[in-house]
Parts: sequence; C-alpha cells; structure tokens
Amino acid sequence: MSIIEVKVPQLSESVSEATLLTWNKKVGEHVSEGENLIDIETDKVVLELPAIKSGVLSRILKESGSQVVSGEVIAQIDSAATVAAAAPAEPATKADAPAAASPSARKLAHAHDVDAASLKGSGKHGLVTKEDVLSAVQAKPAAAPVSAAATGEGRTEQRVPMTRIRQRIAERLLQSQANAAILTTFNEVNMQPVMELRCRYKDAFEKKHGVKLGFSSFFVKAAVHALKKFPVVNASVDGTDVLYHNYFDIGVAIGSERGLVVPVIRDADKISFADIERRIADFAARAKDGKIGMEELAGGTFSITNGGVFGSMLSTPIINPPQSAILGIHATKDRPVAENGQVVIRPMNYLAVSYDHRIIDGREAVQFLVAIKEYLEMPGLVLLDL
Repeated sequence: MSIIEVKVPQLSESVSEATLLTWNKKVGEHVSEGENLIDIETDKVVLELPAIKSGVLSRILKESGSQVVSGEVIAQIDSAATVAAAAPAEPATKADAPAAASPSARKLAHAHDVDAASLKGSGKHGLVTKEDVLSAVQAKPAAAPVSAAATGEGRTEQRVPMTRIRQRIAERLLQSQANAAILTTFNEVNMQPVMELRCRYKDAFEKKHGVKLGFSSFFVKAAVHALKKFPVVNASVDGTDVLYHNYFDIGVAIGSERGLVVPVIRDADKISFADIERRIADFAARAKDGKIGMEELAGGTFSITNGGVFGSMLSTPIINPPQSAILGIHATKDRPVAENGQVVIRPMNYLAVSYDHRIIDGREAVQFLVAIKEYLEMPGLVLLDL
C-alpha cells in the first residue's frame, strides 16, 4: 500500500480542536520525509506537522482554515508516485508559483488574513518575511468602511477574528478574575547587589556555561526560596481542598507576536542558575516561531511575569489558573532613596505579587514578597541556600 494518511497529531486533553494554517505544499508536489507540511494552531501553541514518508502529496482533504481534531486525516501522500505522474496537467509556471514564506511570516499572515503567496518577498531568494506581511497588513483596505456623517471625513474599521491562542488567553484571564479572590501587594527592591554580582561574574559565567547571566535566574531562585518558606503560595485550590505541591515548577511569561505564553521550568529548585538561563533563552527563541510544545505549557505551581522589559513601572499581574499567585517584575530605574538618614540614588525595582485571598492571607502574601526582596538584596542567601 503506497498511500500514507496524514493525520492531526494527538492534542493534549485540554485541547478539543485545532485550526489548520497554510499548506506548505500543493497537490502533486513532492514532499520529503520530515518536511513540514502545514502548521496547526491550537489555543496554546502552533505545531508543525512533518511528513512521515517521502512521496507526492496526492490529496488534501482539509483546506487551510479548517477546524480539526486529534487523529483526523487531513491529506494523503503517495509514497510510490513520482512528481510527473501526480502533477497537474497544467503546472504553474515559475512566475505563477507562490512565493516562499518564512514560518513566522506564514503565521502572521494567517492571523491577519493576508495571502502570503501573493506577496513579493524582500528576503533572500525572494523569501517573504514578517516585515513584508506587516507592510501588507498596513496597506490592506479596511473590511468595513464607515463614513463620518457629520463631517464627511472617511473613517474605517476592520474586523479581524481572534486567533485561537488569543481566544484562549481571553478565556483564561476571565476565568482567573471570575474564580479567584485576587488581591495584589507591592514592595520595592534595591537591585544594586544583584547588579554588582552580575557585573563581577558575567564574563566568567558565560565563558564557563556558554550562556549569558541575566536577571531572570535571580528572580526565579529568589521566588523558589520564598515559596519554600511560605508553601501555601505554591499551592492551589481544588474544590474545597487546598492542594500543596512539594515541587517547584515555575512558569515564566514570554510575550510573542501570537500572544503571551507561559512555559514552565520544572523542578526549578533543583537546577542551577545556568540551567535556568538556558531554558528561558530557549523558551524565548522558540516562542517567536510558536514552537513551544503543549507539554511545556502545562502545569506550573507559580508564575513570574516581567513587564519591565517593555518599560512598565508598576502593574497588577493576573494569576494563571489554577495557580494561586504570580510575581510581577518591573523596570529597574535609578531613584532617590533614604539610607542611614541620607538620600542616595539606587537602582530600584517595584515588585508586585497578586494572590488568591481564598487560601493566602494578606500577612502571608506580604511576608512572601518581603522574603523575595531580602533574597534579591542579599543574593548570598540564595547562593548559600540560607
């Protein structure tokens, strides 16, 4: 039997269906084993669907934009056919062939209902880039023009469907606010000790471990130490029970063009600063192309979000259900502070912890945040596991 069925991969239990993005091959074209046939968007990630055998794409059963479920057959590959035998009677000329697009460009084009194949690519060998798609989006006429009756000036509106991941983000944010009694407590931390430590050892750290020493690992380690002191902050609500976790899986919020994702660093208490930096760098790189696996987004006992990378001074982060708390980090700025009766300039960062008041009292939340502050202002405590 030479016909190979192309099936939707097994989705996670929490994902009932997915959306097919743009097919990378047409019927009659040759495909190589391992070559990505199409991207599949769930409400969490974008999955690549590689060909399991080389051959010719003989049928497409589900077109781009179709809703599909786990195991559904969406195409067929004839592993015994040749391109000449399966090609259309009147193949497209080179001039008519669709322009190749990078994976990120295809995803962006799908999100904005732009036909990437119709664009002129500015990349190498005519590759369509994200910038080409963005230019097309800006030049795209509005779907529903609305005139201003009073002045006669034209005003336009455009209706764009939410992507699956954006719908899921909206759903979970509403779920968080509806199902938890969320309060937020704030504190400030002097980042000078961490900055001095990082400056002193960053070159040696990178030389030894092959990864840059950032600030993220300090926040993750400080959070883990504080969670050990206040286990209820690492717990979750399960009906009328409080579920205490004796492990520390820390979600790290990462922004991408498709939306916010929160991949999880498993057993963050058992790995080194270098391992934390590697994992965060890897998550950030793969988030850009939507290549973070669903299993990497599942679970998590506590989360950290850093609005400071976008310049945020202060915010109230929203809890990621079913977790009970989240740490918000903000921009570090030089500010005047009082030390020993003197006004001095220090690099200060405002921290915020949002928590579920159903199981975490204000006293515990405040003390938890104070513990994080102490660990950051005295990083030796973390390094010495005190």
